[in-house]
This record gives sequence, C-alpha cells and structure tokens, in this order.
Amino acid sequence: METQDFPFTSRGTECAAWLYRPAGDGPHPVVVMAHGFTGTRELALTRYAERFASAGIGVLLFDYRYFGASGGQPRQLLDIGSQLDDWRAAIAAARGVSWADPARIALFGSSYSGGHVVRLASEDRRIAAMVAQCPFSDGAATTRVIPPVHAVRVTAHAVRDQARALLGKAPHYIPAVAEPGQLGMMNTPDAKAGMEALVPAESTWQNRVAARIGLHVPLYRPGRMAKNVQCPALWCVTDQDTLCPAGNTVKWASTAPRAEIKRYPIGHFDIYLGEDFERAVADQTEFLTRHLLD
Repeated sequence: METQDFPFTSRGTECAAWLYRPAGDGPHPVVVMAHGFTGTRELALTRYAERFASAGIGVLLFDYRYFGASGGQPRQLLDIGSQLDDWRAAIAAARGVSWADPARIALFGSSYSGGHVVRLASEDRRIAAMVAQCPFSDGAATTRVIPPVHAVRVTAHAVRDQARALLGKAPHYIPAVAEPGQLGMMNTPDAKAGMEALVPAESTWQNRVAARIGLHVPLYRPGRMAKNVQCPALWCVTDQDTLCPAGNTVKWASTAPRAEIKRYPIGHFDIYLGEDFERAVADQTEFLTRHLLD
C-alpha cells in the first residue's frame, strides 16, 4: 500500500486528500471517503482506509472546504451544498487517477456524510457501490429527539449567525459537541466523549461550527433519496444511536432496490473503535470486495 497527498480543486478551493494505492498494477477500484459533522479525515477514518487498501481497494480520503487541511474561508462553515460539491469534485478526481478504474468508484460516508453518500449515489448512476455508516438520514427525525429547550437555544444562535452572514460579518460559532445541558450542536450523553475519543494527538479538528447550520439540519432529509440508489448499498446501523434514530434509518434504507442492512447493538460513536470497529469494517470490506473485486 502507498499513501500520498492528493489535493484536488472544488469550486476554486483546494481540498486536501490522502490517496491510498493498493499493491499491484491495477486498474483498481477506489472508495471516496469523508467524515461527518465537522469531522476531519484523521478522526478514525484512516483505519477504514487502510483496511480497504489492504484488501486491494484504493481510497481517496478528503477534508471538506473550510475544515481541516483544506482551504476556504470562513473556517468551520458547514454548508451542505458546498460539501456535496466537494464530494462531486472528489469523485471526479478519483475517476482521473491513473491507476484507478473509473467504472469502479464507490462511496463511504459516516454520520453526516452517511447522508451525503445516499444523496450522491441517488444522482450518479455510475457509482459502483455505497456504504453509509450510522448515517444522518432525516433531519426531521433527528430534531424530534432533541429536547425542545435545546432546539430553541441552538436556533437562536443559528439566527444570530445567519444575520451576521447577511451583513458580511465573521461567523458566530458554537461548539460542535458538548456535555448534556450545555450549548452545542450535539450534546447527547455520548457526544463529547465519543467525538473526543476519535481525535488523535495531532489533529486539525476544532470543536466549533458556524451556528447557521442549525437552521438547515431539520430540513436535510437525504434518506428520502434511498429509493433512487441503484447500486449495491450497505447501511451499517447503530441501534442505540441517540443522534440518527435507527428505526428511521432502516425505514429509508429498506426502500433502496439493492440495500443490505447490517445492525449493531451499539451507540453512534462506538462503531469507530475497538471490537465494534472490527465487526463493522469486516462487514464493509466483505461488501466492497464482493461488489468491486469479485
């Protein structure tokens, strides 16, 4: 396996990426990967990339604009449309890799990006396979499990940030994760400790996000597009998920024509670490190998 820096341009901004090349001459399939809500590429996703590459599948793992090692201003701006454009640019870059097979490009998304890959696979019929891990499927369902007082508090900060944006001012930030009862986009009992457990000693991740995303989370419902995903698609569902309700995810996933659904009796952040990671990555590697290499 070889790993190299592989920056690409999205809407005029350079996005940082790592490209993992499997052993052998190829052509090889490539999985395009990015993280979830405010996550950067070094937060546990390298573990998945290394496993896939060891199995003979290339990986392009990237940071979104405004996050991590990628460019763009203002920093820590989570804009759904921009992230989807970054995915499209990453997919195009993967198809252009000299040793890649452009007919065998797959997608891997986790948490918030698990919703993105459903949206992207539904619109790009050339995608060969898709993996959605503990995916954000339905903002309406997520909003229903948020305590009303917290929802109102986040909305107030989101409105403040949106107003600053309209006036051309710097963003108003709030924490991405926080302890229960504290201000943050995610403040479930496992959110802060779960996210921090993924952060290595040297990391570009910051625990803050422009608050305006709070106005858009309830309206983003990528799970509804599952019925249009024509490629083989694996949903890895965490049944004790306090952020992305498992029942809702399964409901949408079941509408995909070629869906495979794996369920794990764990929480949203457990799937990245330890034995839970080992079970999930084994299932994912088997799925990707079966559809990309066999």
